[in-house]
Amino acid sequence: MRKLLQATLLAVLPLAAVVNTAHAAADWPSKPLTLIVPFGPGSSPDTMARVIAEQAGETLGQPIVVQNKPGASGNLGTAAIAKAKPDGYTFGVSITGPLVNNTVLYSDLPYDPKKDIDPLTLGVHQHNILVVPASSPIKSFDDLLKAMKSQAKPYNFPSTGAGTVSHLSVELLLERTGGKAVHVPYASSPAAVTSLLSGDTDFAALPPIAVMSMIKDGRLRALAAVSKKRLSFLPDTPTIEELGIPGIEGSGWIGFVAPAGVPADIEKKLADALMSAIKTPSVQQRLASQYMEPAADGPDAFRQYMDDEFKRWEPLIKRLNLTVN
Repeated sequence: MRKLLQATLLAVLPLAAVVNTAHAAADWPSKPLTLIVPFGPGSSPDTMARVIAEQAGETLGQPIVVQNKPGASGNLGTAAIAKAKPDGYTFGVSITGPLVNNTVLYSDLPYDPKKDIDPLTLGVHQHNILVVPASSPIKSFDDLLKAMKSQAKPYNFPSTGAGTVSHLSVELLLERTGGKAVHVPYASSPAAVTSLLSGDTDFAALPPIAVMSMIKDGRLRALAAVSKKRLSFLPDTPTIEELGIPGIEGSGWIGFVAPAGVPADIEKKLADALMSAIKTPSVQQRLASQYMEPAADGPDAFRQYMDDEFKRWEPLIKRLNLTVN
């Protein structure tokens, strides 16, 4: 009889676990959610997160509370996402650096993006725009390539920091074309733009939010979009790929992620709510006002895109011998 009871109990326990998990997924969410942003208020990730979270919270029937955790180039907040309880009530956004580039730049990260973090969906792309000051004699992309190859004068370019997309996308362009230019890192996009306008630097690949107002008012000239497809807000500007150099994509993308281990049903409900929010016309209009291009593509496509980004940037970072610690 004792053996029969033990056998019955062992058979019932897995079934009970499945029932409890299904019940938990059905009840989720029953309280507010926390959305960790690894950057400060007013940053692009923060802006995107708040716009999409507001709509996703309505779909889920619970508020989504943004918690900013800036520091260490986004590593601090991304680590907090990775280490959060995997119950679906805490998730976050992160970007190229903490999820891809920093795995090469830093010798010791407190998390492993491939093991500790689950992708939910890519949120937006922010493809860089290759620009020169309006006063520059460079009138086209071909002009820039010829000038960098001729080396009649030394050319230099600013970025938002070593190992960032604004740096690496230009280095990849130089590598593919045989051009020469000196990298000058700055602490922010506004500082990099100022260096262009003052004549301290010659050209740059910078995010749309940093340069579009000056392209519109004539202070900067757009030469090319660092993307595969033309940008919706710069339809007359060709892409670098169109101009004959494929494989160079420089996007300061932002995506939604969760700690690994969230029950699959809950993770799907969260991802679906986020993708639905991104596709909402009013949300897309608000993102477009910040020159962000929506990209609600789901977990599998986001994972593949991060793998593609790693393949794009990891060899270049190593060839340039870039390290942070």
